[in-house]
Amino acid sequence: MMTRVKICGITRDKDACLAIELGASALGFNFYSRSPRYLSPETASAIASHLPPFVSAVGVFADEVDGERVAAIARRARMTAIQLHGPRFPKQGRSLDGFPLIRAVSVMPGFTPNTLKTVDAAAILLDAFDAERIGGSGKVTDWQLARQAALAGKPIILAGGLTPENVAEAVEIVKPYAVDVATGVESSPGIKDAAKLQAFFAAVNHANGQ
Repeated sequence: MMTRVKICGITRDKDACLAIELGASALGFNFYSRSPRYLSPETASAIASHLPPFVSAVGVFADEVDGERVAAIARRARMTAIQLHGPRFPKQGRSLDGFPLIRAVSVMPGFTPNTLKTVDAAAILLDAFDAERIGGSGKVTDWQLARQAALAGKPIILAGGLTPENVAEAVEIVKPYAVDVATGVESSPGIKDAAKLQAFFAAVNHANGQ
């Protein structure tokens, strides 16, 4: 199976276009107001309106309890999937129907792949634990634990501290459904670096045997 790439923290149309040109399967748009990569639903909608049909626009939310609010923002921003980070989560009822759901899980002390058995989501995003930040910390996730999780069945999206220098090794060890990167391909929060993006995709392609 070939590992896909999701570029997260998109704030500019030019970065979205380059990521797609390089082969991104998904782009992440951050609607967590405390994030340095936050953008308005209107700005996200303008960017998402240019995406080709087989590239997913993923709305990233954190510490939300109101599923109807999440779904309303996702619809307004033209998102095709929703990614939820804790510590709080909305109840998974009808409000999120119609959106494939990605649940972020922090790999913290005490984590085991069995933890994921009760998570109701289309895919699991494994990220490194950070007591100060929700995502985008640049910390590296435990790849051996992530590999065990990937073998457990549910599609695993590997995040946390990935860079052009280490992503090939991460793909070879974990063999995830996809990798997710923000900090590792940026010149500053929300601003993607073209050379880093190109190097990141080249490394993933190499790991995929391309």
